[in-house]
Amino acid sequence: MAGARGRPEEAGGYVVTYGRGRVVEAGGSALVVRRRPRERTRAAVLVLHGGQENGLRPARPWQPAALRMRPFVSAAASVSSPRDVLIGQVRYRHQGWNDAADPLQDTLRALDELRGVAGDASVVLVGHSMGGRAALRAAADPSVHGVLALAPWCPPGDPVDDLAGTRIVVLHGDRDRTTAPADSAAYVRRARSSGGQAGMVLLRGGDHAMLRRSRDWHRASAAAIRRLLRPERDLDGWTAEACASDEPLLR
Repeated sequence: MAGARGRPEEAGGYVVTYGRGRVVEAGGSALVVRRRPRERTRAAVLVLHGGQENGLRPARPWQPAALRMRPFVSAAASVSSPRDVLIGQVRYRHQGWNDAADPLQDTLRALDELRGVAGDASVVLVGHSMGGRAALRAAADPSVHGVLALAPWCPPGDPVDDLAGTRIVVLHGDRDRTTAPADSAAYVRRARSSGGQAGMVLLRGGDHAMLRRSRDWHRASAAAIRRLLRPERDLDGWTAEACASDEPLLR
């Protein structure tokens, strides 16, 4: 999101400028719409950025954790139809997870807001790090049919309830020193035991910031999003292979 700039508005939100366009984030809303469909919304992709374990400072769209997700917003747009697929992001109140699981609460608010504008559209959540944790925790929401978790933070005690029928794809770099790939693998096993269709891919040389092999992160994410947006079809290719494998795939 190089070149983006923001300024406070009277309503309490922010205006962020991208090239020739302008996106207005209204104060108090957890849902930021990046692309509104031309027709009735059939499906939606919501992107969730990372953050910190603890931190009550306001989250802003020009902070590095948020900027890091811009290519994934573009990837989601590139593999979905502008006719009937909404692209959005979850707007956090705080930079940290904190004791109240603040990003999870923000994600659930965004899903409620989305239902208000898109009805029963099926949702794919794409989250990185702390955002991956929030996406996985929100996977039990009835609107969510798929989750792509990128280097997610997966503490062993997080619940895996009500995942039947939900598809979960985890991408994790094997050189991640911030969140543990082993914790992601354990989460996938627990999600399967709860009825979720889950699989994991380890990217050789991949780091937590997704800078090493960045193009592979973006391409793999685009391919996963394309498949997760089709809940009526069986998974295929490497996503199906990952969900059928006892161990993470190494790519």
